[in-house]
Amino acid sequence: MIVTNIKYRAISQEDIVGIYQRKSDKFYQIVEDAFSKYDRGEVILPTKISQIFDQRTQKRINCMPATLMSDKVAGMKWVSVFPTNASQGLQNVSGIMVLSEIETGFPIAVIDGTLLTNIRTAAVGCVAAKYLAPSKVETIGFIGAGSEAKMHFALLKHMFPTIKECRVSSRKAVTEETFIGALQDATSDVKFVACGGDSFKAANDADIVITAISGQAPVLKAKDITKGCLYIHVGGWEDEFAVVEKADKIVCDEWDSCKHRTQTISRMYAQGLLKDEDIYADLKDIISGKKIGRENDDEFIYFNSVGLSFIDLNFANETYKLAKEMEFGQDIILFNTNPTDYSLFI
Repeated sequence: MIVTNIKYRAISQEDIVGIYQRKSDKFYQIVEDAFSKYDRGEVILPTKISQIFDQRTQKRINCMPATLMSDKVAGMKWVSVFPTNASQGLQNVSGIMVLSEIETGFPIAVIDGTLLTNIRTAAVGCVAAKYLAPSKVETIGFIGAGSEAKMHFALLKHMFPTIKECRVSSRKAVTEETFIGALQDATSDVKFVACGGDSFKAANDADIVITAISGQAPVLKAKDITKGCLYIHVGGWEDEFAVVEKADKIVCDEWDSCKHRTQTISRMYAQGLLKDEDIYADLKDIISGKKIGRENDDEFIYFNSVGLSFIDLNFANETYKLAKEMEFGQDIILFNTNPTDYSLFI
């Protein structure tokens, strides 16, 4: 078989912004579409490989592969998570996504994974909120004020225009101020409250609470949580066990992918404090209607997001298709039919 120019499309963070600006609804569609494909058995989901370089700080690089059989693409996200970067003024998460077609196996795209991870994580939280949030969402509280918190605010505000107050708590006053400064001009109908690192002030009586922090400590306390709240847990160990014990329902993006990690509910499972039957549902079961989401406005619902590679891959594939359609990105020739002069290696 003679192969002609094999090329892949390089899609940068700037390209991603150009593709999706003012199209946030597309993010929710990509998430629900990914879960539907998974529910129909159209996904291959190998185990994530995590290379942890420091158990205390959880500095790590993850390799997250998946295949979308119906789309005939396979790929992976190679993503680093370095919580210690924050102290140096650096972003915690960076990565790339690699996409290949599965008819000949050739690569077709290399895509910035930093922004897409940020978008995917927030979009999954928003889809969960669509089914699990109280009937009226007016106040949201953040513990953590970095890029993931900002993206969650942007996508939640897009989904819930009724949001009127946003509280933010961070370890440093300057990061609370940066969070507010980045968002308040675009949302003049929202009152922003800097909480001075006070988790109770951020979370109490909030309709939705989000923890998006780089630490490995139980910052959110059970006393901070009010009945009727949806708590979106993003990351690792961010809340004390009593928060979980207070929940009327625990919902995961996927429990089987979470149970052996280092998140709060994973730690409880490892210590025998949480069992499989304590998990109410995976998100796909609620999206498909197999399980009911929120049933009343008094329920405290705990949503745990671990991050699933097939959703990343669905984002990568949709981004690749849109990049071609909208002429974003750059084609890079990987190799062609010119015979290799092996004498050059002698």
